Amino acid sequence: MLLGILLVIQIIVCLVLIGLVLLQRSEGGALGMGGGGSGNFMSARGAGDFLSRFTWILGGVFFALSLTITLVSGRLSGGSAVDRLNIESLDPTQLNQPPVAPIPAAPAQTAPATDGVLDAPAAQIRNPFLDAEPGEGEGAPAAPAP
Repeated sequence: MLLGILLVIQIIVCLVLIGLVLLQRSEGGALGMGGGGSGNFMSARGAGDFLSRFTWILGGVFFALSLTITLVSGRLSGGSAVDRLNIESLDPTQLNQPPVAPIPAAPAQTAPATDGVLDAPAAQIRNPFLDAEPGEGEGAPAAPAP
């Protein structure tokens, strides 16, 4: 129950923090507001200071909530994952050994031996205008003359 409440608060803080960061201008001002005296609360400088301070405060709350959620979930699950490992049962001599039985490789179809040379079919140059029979080559694009 407590973990669920903390997660909901964490999500709300996260969304508000995202909104605050998106509202701020990169030059340090806020919302692009101009005018007004420098002492006014919602002047450009005053809004920037307010948003900046509130972002820092919410960042600290987000960090504290993250630590609290980690601690609460660790207590509820009976410790951390590292604490639940049974390290004493590990045999150090077995750690970096190769597998006992290697997996057999599947037989691959062998290609004819080419001695490292690739055989490509010879190029056939055919001029469709000179040696084409009637009806053959129609619809094919004409090749430019050399």
